[in-house]
Amino acid sequence: MISQQLLISGVGGQGILFIARLLAEIAIAKGLPVLTSETHGMAQRGGIVISHLKVGDFSSPLVRPGQADGLIVLKSGNVALHRSFLQSGGWIAANGTKSVSVSGEMEMTTIDADTIALKLGNPRALNLVVLGHALSTSRLFCTTEEVAEILLHKLHGKPALLEGALTALNAGTTNFPRS
Repeated sequence: MISQQLLISGVGGQGILFIARLLAEIAIAKGLPVLTSETHGMAQRGGIVISHLKVGDFSSPLVRPGQADGLIVLKSGNVALHRSFLQSGGWIAANGTKSVSVSGEMEMTTIDADTIALKLGNPRALNLVVLGHALSTSRLFCTTEEVAEILLHKLHGKPALLEGALTALNAGTTNFPRS
């Protein structure tokens, strides 16, 4: 059975909760148990937002420090704040223009999602650019195709939003194909 613990981090308005919901819906569609929890009290004021996502047989929704398999970061400054949640051998997929120094045995890749989303004419879609990047460079429990399928379902009847979402998701995977 699949077992994965993820932390999604950013600031209010970046779509952290949307990514967590997408991933949770994929887990449910695959028949996998899933738990989520988030901290978003300061979201309306641009404060830090964190979503915990556990896929597999877990009893608590919160990821403990040193236990996360992966960290998806929408604001590069949050890498330093939340990397302690990663276990040895964990991975980080982050929005940023340069790698942040990480200690231990962690794999980190970055993508300039802000610039890519602006070039697409859709600055609010940076979350999907980073998610696409995470899908193409890490060991997530799902695929780009499964995320696209959930987006098709969620944005049915909203063709402009759907096209923008799929374009942003694919921009993240196109810029960093999985090796």
